[in-house]
Amino acid sequence: MKQAVRILLTVLLVLVLAVGGYAAYVFLSWYRLDDNLPLEVQTLHDYGIDRPLETGRRYRAASYNIGFGAYSGDYSFFMDGGTESRARSPEAVVENVSGAVQALQELDPDFLLLQEVDVDGTRSHHQDEWALVCSQTAYLHGTFAQNYDSPYLFWPLLSPHGANRAGQATFSKLPITSALRRQLPIEESFMKLVDLDRCYSVQRLSVGERELVLYNLHLSAYTSDGTIAEKQLKMLFADMLAEYEKGNYAIAGGDFNKDILGHSEETFGVSGPDYTWAQPIPPELVPEGLSIVAPFDEDDPVPSCRNADRPYGPGSYVVTVDGFIVSANVTVERASVYDTAFRWSDHNPVYLDFILE
Repeated sequence: MKQAVRILLTVLLVLVLAVGGYAAYVFLSWYRLDDNLPLEVQTLHDYGIDRPLETGRRYRAASYNIGFGAYSGDYSFFMDGGTESRARSPEAVVENVSGAVQALQELDPDFLLLQEVDVDGTRSHHQDEWALVCSQTAYLHGTFAQNYDSPYLFWPLLSPHGANRAGQATFSKLPITSALRRQLPIEESFMKLVDLDRCYSVQRLSVGERELVLYNLHLSAYTSDGTIAEKQLKMLFADMLAEYEKGNYAIAGGDFNKDILGHSEETFGVSGPDYTWAQPIPPELVPEGLSIVAPFDEDDPVPSCRNADRPYGPGSYVVTVDGFIVSANVTVERASVYDTAFRWSDHNPVYLDFILE
């Protein structure tokens, strides 16, 4: 009996030490990048283009959360209530990212904003998705802003999510003069370990003596503190408004993780108590001089995102969380969702046709 007790205590001690050691590893490995971090503007293709943007001319910006190359239409994700934690294979990652790029090529945007682009991840079988997109597109300039560099997550036990580094990738057919990474506020409790090192990237392009300031964002989703998303939005709004007041043009695009339609449940006819993560943006938060532009066609409404608690199909929860913010000196001609039926990601790409006044 005493021998059995000693063995049991030894096993328990080993387990306690293992759990404690892993917890220490996670906390010690966690870090945040500095605010106002300059980003390298990479020349991806040298076409000899050195012309500024023009006023009065139509341009197109597109935004697409590519879901780290995992989300085929029948994929479900454990953090959304599904069963899977990784892309199914390296080949699946390449297929999904390539399919996303092909859809974007049909839109042919002048400016492309991507989110959840893995550069090295267990979940994406260590495929460099930034390099993959660069090889399949023909943009002049590109920037990458790290939004996620997690220690190894040993969950789910049979197929751990692992260690992953990802971020926002921005591409432009016209010259980007400089770029910056801004650090967003996040939770300070232990919940910061399951959120990302949230940021938005800021790209500057010449428009004569003024500038187009282009923001690529991916706001928080997995938080216990509902004020965090509002703090993030307030910071972004203040930044954009300051640029507008200088006479510059400001456009932000990306994944807000908010119901930017404000009425997605009524529009798409799907609701439920389990789907409360995408709340509308309070109108009073948006300052004068800026407008939220939700991609929407009244005659043919298409959502921009599905909840990945199950394979996509009838009854899936859908919502529009991807869209744009523009300053008052930007005229919006069209904002819409490009319907891919969620074949390559849990998001659909959205696009904005605009003119700088």
